[in-house]
Amino acid sequence: MKKILILVVALLLPALSQAHELRPASLSIIQTAAETFDVTWRVPARGDLRLSLNVGLSDDIHTSGLPVAQFVGAYYVERWQVSHPAELIGSRIEIEGLAKTMTDALVRISWLDGREQMSRLLPDNPSLTIEALAGTGEVAATYFGLGVEHILLGIDHLLFVLALVVLVSGWRQLVATITAFTLAHSITLALAVLGVVSVPQGPVEAVIALSIVFVAVEILHKLEGRKTLAIRKPWLVAFGFGLLHGLGFAGALSEIGVPEHAIPLSLAVFNLGVEAGQLAFILAVSALMLLLRQMPLVHQWEIRTGHTATVASALPVAYLVGGLAAWWLIDRTIALVV
Repeated sequence: MKKILILVVALLLPALSQAHELRPASLSIIQTAAETFDVTWRVPARGDLRLSLNVGLSDDIHTSGLPVAQFVGAYYVERWQVSHPAELIGSRIEIEGLAKTMTDALVRISWLDGREQMSRLLPDNPSLTIEALAGTGEVAATYFGLGVEHILLGIDHLLFVLALVVLVSGWRQLVATITAFTLAHSITLALAVLGVVSVPQGPVEAVIALSIVFVAVEILHKLEGRKTLAIRKPWLVAFGFGLLHGLGFAGALSEIGVPEHAIPLSLAVFNLGVEAGQLAFILAVSALMLLLRQMPLVHQWEIRTGHTATVASALPVAYLVGGLAAWWLIDRTIALVV
């Protein structure tokens, strides 16, 4: 059984070696003079390859000179200037090629008087009309959606939550553990976005992978009948590692940026989106376990062996989750020293 699980992990590693692949593109337009704006366009890239996405501006927006382009980290970045006699109000922006992708694009426009517009463009809605000021509803919807997307596409965060669900015993312990995790990452997310705490993302991502390995090992300890601190009080482990996961969420949010006039709102609804996605995942896992226990073959196996389906699933979860996390830990640690 263990050999089979190890083989499955090995086969899954190439497909899941990166935990955050669907990153959003971002367009920043900042007013520098009465009719002039600086434009920065960032597109996800890997090596010298980038997504085939381009910015389409309406004819009333005039471009000054040619864009300056370069690869910066995991992004392809273009910068140029545009001008418009009415401060871009009423003009349209379209992200060309977005409809053919699975990603999204964030558009942020800032004026000299402090006004800002923040919009999230999707494959089925790749354009927008610039307004004088984005309403709070648009800001809230944008950041709530980003929060849900980040947790559901953040495979490492989801695997940590899955490992916690398998490690705990009973609903009371599950509620306490997930509450501790939520409280912890909410604290560090807020502190990091507000600039109180600043930690390099590379080490944070590596330690997040280590946290998953730790919980996976604790699952194996539980199956062996041990009573470690993590098994007896998993909420303590969830709170401690939750502080690190919050810094990971903050790294994603700092790349996106938040509108200056709505920092508290953006932070709050992003966090609510993360919690909504996390809750949906936990409910889906719980429903799957309940459905599994209703299957006649599984029910008969439980009666015959005296073990529950939850116990039966703990071993493969520990190996799959721990194996993937160990791969991420090695990969992210190498990236720090190379």
